[in-house]
Amino acid sequence: MAGTSDIKRKIASVKNTQKITKAMKMVSAAKMRRAQDAMAAARPFARKITEMVHDVAQRANPELHPFLSGNENADTIGLIVVTSDRGLCGAFNNNILKAVSRFASEHPGKKVKLVCIGKKAYEFFRKRNFDIIEKYADFAGKVLFSDAVGIADVVVEQYLNSGISDVYVLYNEFRSTASQTPVTEKLLPLKVEEAGEQLVEYIYEPKPEMLLNELMPRYIRYKIFQALLESTAGEHGARMMAMDNASRNASDMIGKLTLTYNKVRQASITNEILDIVNGAEALNG
Repeated sequence: MAGTSDIKRKIASVKNTQKITKAMKMVSAAKMRRAQDAMAAARPFARKITEMVHDVAQRANPELHPFLSGNENADTIGLIVVTSDRGLCGAFNNNILKAVSRFASEHPGKKVKLVCIGKKAYEFFRKRNFDIIEKYADFAGKVLFSDAVGIADVVVEQYLNSGISDVYVLYNEFRSTASQTPVTEKLLPLKVEEAGEQLVEYIYEPKPEMLLNELMPRYIRYKIFQALLESTAGEHGARMMAMDNASRNASDMIGKLTLTYNKVRQASITNEILDIVNGAEALNG
């Protein structure tokens, strides 16, 4: 059994680790609140541009627009994978990586090309011989719209010129601090819902097809931006919960080590008393 000095060192080490996990929890909580505010501020515009794009798309001829018709003969799917740059956030990244594997198995006969956002996605898939179009990392914990613009422009260019039939984005949707759910959304070609009632006829200048040429890239940019915001908020929420669990586990470990320390110390004191008693009896005997 370890001596009292060894156990005291272990207790001190666990306490130091607990201080770090508690500090990381507080930092993640502050970052999550800011990320939630940014996510909430972006949602109204995301809803409106989605409504606008679908409204114009219902009046456009799908056969005349690549964003609506797609490339049915292509055998390649583009998948935007959003993870974090850092770990220590529980199953946040693993859930996404597993979802990518499921996605690939659900599309047999199709090649899946990846756009990796976050170091964790790139480091995982580059070792598994996935075809990676582009990687983006080191956002420094702050998502800017300009980041989404660069990603979207690459994705649209690949879709129009590189024989990709469909484009999807896979990310963790933020639902609550304790719940981040992997979500797969189809970005291209745009799925147009049939109008449930008579469409109001508008006079468009220019034509709906030309309007879509301007609106769709903006729509794709904002959908990617929204995915990045959701993922960032979810990452901080997951890390906050992971650090809270780590702090609780450290408290349990400290309690067990303290109990062991007291038992060892008590046994040591008992042995010393027995030695003194035995020595006294030997002198008196």
